[in-house]
Amino acid sequence: MKLSKKDRRTRIKNRIRKIISGTKNNPRLSVFRSNKEIYAQLVDDSNGNTIVASSSSDKNFAKAKANKIELASLVGKDIAEKAIKKGIKQISFDRSGYLYHGRVKSLADGAREGGLKF
Repeated sequence: MKLSKKDRRTRIKNRIRKIISGTKNNPRLSVFRSNKEIYAQLVDDSNGNTIVASSSSDKNFAKAKANKIELASLVGKDIAEKAIKKGIKQISFDRSGYLYHGRVKSLADGAREGGLKF
């Protein structure tokens, strides 16, 4: 039986979540990629809350004339900036079952450029 793309991604996501969990000092950078936008949030799994979040649908990215990969990089830099303001420098990266290339890789590289350590 062949799995659909969605089922495959769900299995990978669950496998990753068994290993990675975020804490207050070392939150999990969770990525969601839709066809148009990309969303990122730092999650504290021990308390079950989101510390900071950023997405390409935010108002400050509306004027940016960039393709989706460049927007993902800007989102990564933005979430890194917000995290550093909150005093967070070390994170765990959760790609949510997506392949680590394209927009997901661009977001991770942007977060690294912004000063976050994975």
